[in-house]
Amino acid sequence: MFAKAMHSTRHPILAQIIPIRRCNLACAYCNEYDAVSPPVPLDEMLRRIDRLAALGTTIITLSGGEPLLHPGLDELIRRIRLRGAIATLITNGYLLTPERIRRLNRAGLDYLQISIDNALPDETSKKSLNVLDKKLQWLAEHAEFSVTINSVLGSSVRNPEDAHRIALRARSLGFSSTAGILHDHSGQLRPLAQPQISVYERILGLGGGLFSFAHYDRFQSNISRGLPNDWHCRAGARFLYICEDGLVHYCSQQRGRPAIPLAQYSPADIDRALQEKKGCAPFCTISCVHQTAMLDSFREQPRETLAAILARRKARDPEFQPPPLVRLLDWMFLRSSSKGWFGKLALRVFGVR
Repeated sequence: MFAKAMHSTRHPILAQIIPIRRCNLACAYCNEYDAVSPPVPLDEMLRRIDRLAALGTTIITLSGGEPLLHPGLDELIRRIRLRGAIATLITNGYLLTPERIRRLNRAGLDYLQISIDNALPDETSKKSLNVLDKKLQWLAEHAEFSVTINSVLGSSVRNPEDAHRIALRARSLGFSSTAGILHDHSGQLRPLAQPQISVYERILGLGGGLFSFAHYDRFQSNISRGLPNDWHCRAGARFLYICEDGLVHYCSQQRGRPAIPLAQYSPADIDRALQEKKGCAPFCTISCVHQTAMLDSFREQPRETLAAILARRKARDPEFQPPPLVRLLDWMFLRSSSKGWFGKLALRVFGVR
């Protein structure tokens, strides 16, 4: 994924596609579900996956609604893998059983994300650790794919401290953990209160990999405090959101822009969206869009981008030791002793200008 992103900007890095809008839950803060929609027919979903592959999409995420409600989900995952893309799934986890997890293994799923918002169910969310912990244990025992547990901070759950407890439980089971920030119906920021900022900082202190810590340093620390980010959004180009009607939108919170049928979406549309300046960007909280933009920042200014990432992290944590991939990139692009033939070769291989 990284090498392909470095090679060219003329393909999507990540596409989220909706196989069903219906969900088995009704979380108060969510605007991405209904209670009645039927699944998109399997043949149509396979055509959409094929079209995303033809556009060069590297990662295809099945979201919803609740994608586990789609009767052909395993076939969709197999098709994603057959077309050479990374297959990922976002689910509330309620429908997971040991056999369902083994079916996801056989289908070839690469990565799964579950959102858990509180310890006990309340009027805001039923995605609760008390309800889902057995599902997490089954994932730890049976899953052959990577798992991340995400909590949403800023919603009106009774106890924001639950998010830290959820992150600790995720780490104890060998999973990654993340914390998102609640947005309004257009993807714009709802600033966190001080207790929520404190919880966020404690989750951040648990550490993470290359893209997680860079993402938090560059975007999340600003938006958690209600501050804008100065960045160029690549939605519609490097990130696509395909709704159940087969239309391409910039993201889940900007439905209707540009609303072009996926079957007609072209490299020219990607080029246009890549250049377009989007007014919603400064206070956007859509983290997957942020992360695809980070890759392009590295592609365009690798030395400057990596140096800034490391400087911000070390300023906050002087004892920080970069993970192995970051140390490799540091050696390739920043250290004077390795700016010779190897650095030039790496730049050529990755297609970095």
